[in-house]
Amino acid sequence: MEEEEEAIGYLDKVLEDEDDSEPGTPTSPGSPFSASEKGERDAGKGLEMRKLVLSGFLASEEIYINQLEALLLPMKPLKATATTSQPVLTLQQIETIFYKIQDIYEIHKEFYDSLCPKVQQWDSNVTMGHLFQKLASQLGVYKAFVDNYKIALETAEKCSQSNYQFQKISEELKVKGPKDSKESHTSVTMEALLYKPIDRVTRSTLVLHDLLKHTPADHPDYPLLQDALRISQNFLSSINEDIDPRRTAVTTPKGETRQLVKDGFLVELSEGSRKLRHVFLFTDVLLCAKLKKTAVGKHQQYDCKWYVPLADLVFPSPEESEHCPQVHVIPDHELEDMKMKISAIKSEVQKEKANKGQSRAIERLKKKMFENEFWLLLNSPAIPFRIHNRNGKSYLFLLSSDYERSEWREAIQKLQKKDLQAFVLSSVELQVLTGSCFKLRTVHNIPVTSNKDDDESPGLYGFLHVIVHSAKGFKQSANLYCTLEVDSFGYFVSKAKTRVFRDTTEPQWNEEFEIELEGSQSLRILCYEKCYDKTKLNKDNNEIVDKIMGKGQIQLDPQAVQTKNWHMDVIEMNGIKVEFSMKFTSRDMSLKRTPSKKQTGVFGVKISVVTKRERSKVPYIVRQCIEEVEKRGIEEVGIYRISGVATDIQALKAVFDANNKDILVMLSDMDINAIAGTLKLYFRELPEPLLTDRLYPAFMEGIALSDPAAKENCMMHLLRSLPDPNLITFLFLLEHLKRVAEKEPINKMSLHNLATVFGPTLLRPSEGESKAHLTLASDIWSHDVMAQVQVLLYYLQHPPISFTELKRNTLYFSTDV
Repeated sequence: MEEEEEAIGYLDKVLEDEDDSEPGTPTSPGSPFSASEKGERDAGKGLEMRKLVLSGFLASEEIYINQLEALLLPMKPLKATATTSQPVLTLQQIETIFYKIQDIYEIHKEFYDSLCPKVQQWDSNVTMGHLFQKLASQLGVYKAFVDNYKIALETAEKCSQSNYQFQKISEELKVKGPKDSKESHTSVTMEALLYKPIDRVTRSTLVLHDLLKHTPADHPDYPLLQDALRISQNFLSSINEDIDPRRTAVTTPKGETRQLVKDGFLVELSEGSRKLRHVFLFTDVLLCAKLKKTAVGKHQQYDCKWYVPLADLVFPSPEESEHCPQVHVIPDHELEDMKMKISAIKSEVQKEKANKGQSRAIERLKKKMFENEFWLLLNSPAIPFRIHNRNGKSYLFLLSSDYERSEWREAIQKLQKKDLQAFVLSSVELQVLTGSCFKLRTVHNIPVTSNKDDDESPGLYGFLHVIVHSAKGFKQSANLYCTLEVDSFGYFVSKAKTRVFRDTTEPQWNEEFEIELEGSQSLRILCYEKCYDKTKLNKDNNEIVDKIMGKGQIQLDPQAVQTKNWHMDVIEMNGIKVEFSMKFTSRDMSLKRTPSKKQTGVFGVKISVVTKRERSKVPYIVRQCIEEVEKRGIEEVGIYRISGVATDIQALKAVFDANNKDILVMLSDMDINAIAGTLKLYFRELPEPLLTDRLYPAFMEGIALSDPAAKENCMMHLLRSLPDPNLITFLFLLEHLKRVAEKEPINKMSLHNLATVFGPTLLRPSEGESKAHLTLASDIWSHDVMAQVQVLLYYLQHPPISFTELKRNTLYFSTDV
């Protein structure tokens, strides 16, 4: 069954990968090896990789042959009884059920027997492309099998119902285990075995892909493997993927087969609370279900909450849906807190594993991690997806990603183009349909990272720099912008948005963004047309009424992304091409403070040097940025949290560094998020944190004190211990952040939000001071960041702190805390 599970998503992958880059691409310049050395190394690696691919394929081929043998085993005795007075099945029924199985068995037996010795005596002279080419050329037999497949299944089912003897046979066919396996036999149903040939073509095609990737273009096998892949892909394109038995449920009112098109976990707002649902989209109905609680060892089942026939389903426009319940949005700081907790548990799990900890302790931690991730999954989505049954009730889902919402909407609208009929399911029909969901589903696990196996890619942690350059392929002028989404903690979230490029068919954004990655594996780009029609705008903050022009997704391959250079790419979506570049900075690299080599500017220069040079108490850059934010950004939603355009920030950095006389003019024209970003960058690039490396361990100990009086004593003493320029600048920033938080009802930035943004920026130690024992990037991030946020929050929540009062009280401080 394992092979069968893997096959679900293979077909799409195979067809999508058709345009993958050709193997044998030239190496990048600057490689430390000479071309010939590198060539030899790559050839050796390629040879080894081909052997690994083939060995794995041979093992699965052996299993496949055993499965075909098991299927053929009852055929002879069944044929023998067919001519007697008490036949189990007629000859016609036997022919239909076992159609072409014998031929397929012989083709694969011959292929296996020819390939096996070649892999066993593997060296650089072995060729096997002709074997795959021959296998591909015999796909006509599979075509005949596929055309008959549905009738074979139906016949087998009817015969099982009418003949107890055949039912017993078909329920438990014995499949021989592999030669070196401990299991001598496994029991498999006839239905499952009849599916194996369909699965096999897909598997063979993927293997051809892998072989081509590791076969040099000048190798004699290369053209043969290419030819075999072309034939296989054409075959896969021509057969209907809906033959997957798990996608076929029951018949629709029109007598056609009802099939599963899409399913997934969504959060539904039901009776004022958030509930996790598994939603199934069939060819003619949308069904919302939840998993029933079942006893241990019992088969899991779904419980239908509601269904809407697609003929009755409509999407209400934003202005029609004002009666929908108000969505309670969880404050960002609570979500951030939970993410930090999850990161902390993750690093504890890693430590337990590294120290060969008890499996019970690891299981307990994993359970806790799952509970926290489940909470995050339920509470973070805020984008409404409304569904209305024209005969009555409306339903509201909350999604994290507009990409996902448009996928569901497009899938439903595509099905609605067909001639659909309204219907009502009887209780028995509904039971059958809901019962089929467990077998049919393609998404098995709740999308949380704790569900992943240890050997799965953990994703990237750090910062992804993305430049969105331009787009082409629009039919008419429009107001266009892009958003970027990445997966975070198992689900997707929107991270950045370009400005709107007005009235054009070829927008040129050329905007750079810095996106924080938290175990991310994919980047999505969505291209929108901006809606300026006031009548269509909804009062609900989270409703996106702008029209999606195109959307696309790329995998973040650690090897491709983790270079110091920019990596340029194009994403194609609905005929639109968006050009972008990206590079990745790992978290441990991004944590480094790099002192400036020149002492003339302000970035990367000690704060004492800057204030002395300027004859000021607070650096000019800090005063000017804060003044501008207070003038026109204090009511900006997400001020300091939403990232400004990186190119604007770099331009401001250059102007401040050069002490340009046009600073004030430039500040007044610049986007406010870029000014906020410049202030954060200034503190982030200080050669040592504003609260100093020397005092960092003491701040960490002080914030951990339980006694309020002791904590107050210690935290105030630490402030007094700061050099004057650092202390005065810190108090100046503190008062500003408090003023920002006063506008929280408008700007949505609480003290906690601001502490989360600025805590690590003001406290994170420079490279030499970082704790040596913290090896994991997530370690540094979770434990220390929590404490850094708490330190800043302590001062933000404290009554006003005056510089003179603080200094006057020095004498009363006792060091014995």
